[in-house]
Amino acid sequence: MTNPVGPGNRPGSVSEPVLVPGPAALARLSAPPAGVPAADALAATVDPPARMGATPGPFREALISTDAIRHNIASIVTRVSPARVMAVVKANGYGHDPIIAARAALEGGASALGVADVTEALALRKAGVTVPVLAWLHDPDTDFVSALAANIEVAVSSRAQLGAVVEAAAALSRVAAIHLKVDTGLSRNGVAFANLPALCEAVLAAHSAGRVVLKGIMSHLANTSSDEDAAQREIFVRAVELVRATGLNPGLRHLAASSAVFTTPAAWFDMVRVGIAGYGVSPFAATVTPAELGLHPAMTLRGRVIAVHRLPAGVGVSYNHTWRPDRETTVALIPFGYADGLPRQASNRGEVWLAGGRRPVVGRIAMDQCVVDVGNAPVAAGDEVVLFGDPSTGVPSAEDWAVAAGTIGYDIVTRIGPRVPRRALGVT
Repeated sequence: MTNPVGPGNRPGSVSEPVLVPGPAALARLSAPPAGVPAADALAATVDPPARMGATPGPFREALISTDAIRHNIASIVTRVSPARVMAVVKANGYGHDPIIAARAALEGGASALGVADVTEALALRKAGVTVPVLAWLHDPDTDFVSALAANIEVAVSSRAQLGAVVEAAAALSRVAAIHLKVDTGLSRNGVAFANLPALCEAVLAAHSAGRVVLKGIMSHLANTSSDEDAAQREIFVRAVELVRATGLNPGLRHLAASSAVFTTPAAWFDMVRVGIAGYGVSPFAATVTPAELGLHPAMTLRGRVIAVHRLPAGVGVSYNHTWRPDRETTVALIPFGYADGLPRQASNRGEVWLAGGRRPVVGRIAMDQCVVDVGNAPVAAGDEVVLFGDPSTGVPSAEDWAVAAGTIGYDIVTRIGPRVPRRALGVT
């Protein structure tokens, strides 16, 4: 069903191996479910300039296709049914804006939202989002009173966290909705299996006292190999059995995230948590494209050329003069740098779409700007430049930039900085 891929087996790889679908599984799993448009159904109708809009664009902007997010979530909802879908909108909606992402995901059929911390959950409530929202990462001073007052569900990973939640529930004279988070092998957040019996007993006592109701039990796969993920699944099943043996109803069982949606149906249980796939970025680094998974990239990062220079051969460009043209050429300056999320590691490796084609970024990417070699193509200040978007239109993808920087697509979209405004765009 899956093939472990090590860091030496793919270009621009990072240290973490990932699971990818095998050829036969990919053909089956990437086929669009009945009633869901094919991956290129929207993109095929527009070229890059039309996708951006007919009028000149802004200085910097990230266009967020709500149609793409709706499509991606709807496709996964159909795929994993009858399991539910929780759309994860943590980390500023993976860089896409959490409110834009949440509304589009709910329209696509997600039944709940997930975030890392309570602050992110409260922002959703402030924006008028009323569906179940789960937060799972807490420090000792987390404001559970505000969370419970806003009907936010919280995951607990220790007896200390449970105690703080119970104290907040008592202060509000209400029942807290909780999920148990179990560490099944990722060695991060979650209660260790050895400590789960004591935590279950404490949850049972709090439940009997009318302070908590158990809404679910969750864990997270490491995506190391099919064998190790299967071992994690077995620990998760044992954890569910232990919860039931304590006298508790485990509620919604959720283990799978984006990767397992496409590789491991046995991990779907009652609900899957969809993060990066909802935004049309592949969870499999550079080995499987979004189109092969039936996904539409939702973010298009674009801006405008701010200056154009004609350079003679041999002149140095940007800091340290790491690039010198070997012939006379034209370069364009664009207002994106590492303060805006462009990885400095992609200097002399990344590409943008400008003047009807893909053009290389040359020289060091600086804090606020970078330089693009356009050769003899006609370019003027004010021309639109697309850093990444839907590759079916010809522009570079987030995955292309990930390869150039030696990282993953998640990193590229979530690192786009606050100087870049997000704007929702419906593609017709």
